[in-house]
Amino acid sequence: MHEMSVAMEIARIAEEKLGDQAPMLCTVAVELGDDSGLEAGSLEFCLEAVFLAPPFTGAKPEILRRPGDVLQLAYLEIDDGR
Repeated sequence: MHEMSVAMEIARIAEEKLGDQAPMLCTVAVELGDDSGLEAGSLEFCLEAVFLAPPFTGAKPEILRRPGDVLQLAYLEIDDGR
């Protein structure tokens, strides 16, 4: 499943960007183009599966549909306790 390898790479990027803040991750938003070659539902399912494991336990994916072939991490939302 191609979407699982993409989900794992998104998780790797998020962990690299967040470092010690990764356990506070709430949402991972991904811009996904209609012509990206990925199925939005499958990618969301794979991201949910990846985010069941530490350090992301409980994080939710958000797929932002876009025209074209875009595939990029849009933003990471963390709970900083404020």
